[in-house]
Amino acid sequence: MLERLGLGLLHRFDPEAAHGLALRALRMGLTPSAGPVTSARLRTDLAGLRLPNPVGLAAGFDKNAEALGPLSRAGFGFVEVGAITPRPQPGNPRPRLFRLTEDRGVINRFGFNNEGMEAAAARLANRPRDAVIGLNLGANKDSDDRAEDFARVLAHCGAHLDFATVNVSSPNTEKLRELQGAEALMGLLKGVMEARDWLPRPIPVFLKIAPDLSDTELSEIADVARASGISGIIATNTTLDRDGLRSDARDQAGGLSGRPLFEKSTRVLARLSQLTGGEMPLIGVGGVGSAEDAYAKICAGAHAVQLYSALVYEGLSLVSNIAKGLDAALERDGFASVAEAVGTKREDWL
Repeated sequence: MLERLGLGLLHRFDPEAAHGLALRALRMGLTPSAGPVTSARLRTDLAGLRLPNPVGLAAGFDKNAEALGPLSRAGFGFVEVGAITPRPQPGNPRPRLFRLTEDRGVINRFGFNNEGMEAAAARLANRPRDAVIGLNLGANKDSDDRAEDFARVLAHCGAHLDFATVNVSSPNTEKLRELQGAEALMGLLKGVMEARDWLPRPIPVFLKIAPDLSDTELSEIADVARASGISGIIATNTTLDRDGLRSDARDQAGGLSGRPLFEKSTRVLARLSQLTGGEMPLIGVGGVGSAEDAYAKICAGAHAVQLYSALVYEGLSLVSNIAKGLDAALERDGFASVAEAVGTKREDWL
């Protein structure tokens, strides 16, 4: 009841101001902190990461790694912060965040606003050691070499991380998605993996892709992912599609996330699972707002899932509810682990 009242109050504010207030409430300890939900069924190995459960926080919620402690106790199996660029940058002009309440979606055009890798590294150095924490790597808008930016951020922050994500799929930085092309992507990932090899310990590196890719482009990305030696793919980032939306803000520029993205992102996920033969770890993102959504992503081919936009409407208690519901769904269908369920209904999405 208190959470519902809090969400109602936050929704009276501009969305970006409400987001800032939510982060402040986290830092003040005014939000749920039950710790990760776990069980023998939920414990998951993701590219060598030992997760208490497969429900993670997607990048974008805690851009500057300001609430690592509270978020690690909010029920998530793993937490991804960022995106972080080498130098601080303000991002795009406000307003740049919009609720689509009728559609249970969000449109953002932040443009990688963040305080830069120096500030992020200082906070990550004091991170909780009993949590799985990763960083979304970004590039400065005015960079002369965006590919190098990703490697620079990893080199600077990597000693404090459990995993890193290469984000070439945000639609809010001009021409960033062009780095998803096979040749450019291979060169970028080569630099990132070389930076990873210089870290005190090797960590998994994931690639986050857009949902707005053709089948040919997905096939090329799968080939590049295998050849580059990265650990897995996160499918997907936000979409530029606006089909079927009802909310007043539906025509705002930016990337659409939340419930309207669920079907499209899950189909991309299933196709990637098919292209990689189910052998490459995949993280399903886009429209996860319930335990059944998370379970559907796993059965489509995801080894773990992430969420963000649903928290705008449901609050942090959603995280433990999803983990508990996922545990029940696995038990109901006779699966002893998440791994047993991965890809079992992939064909339904192809």
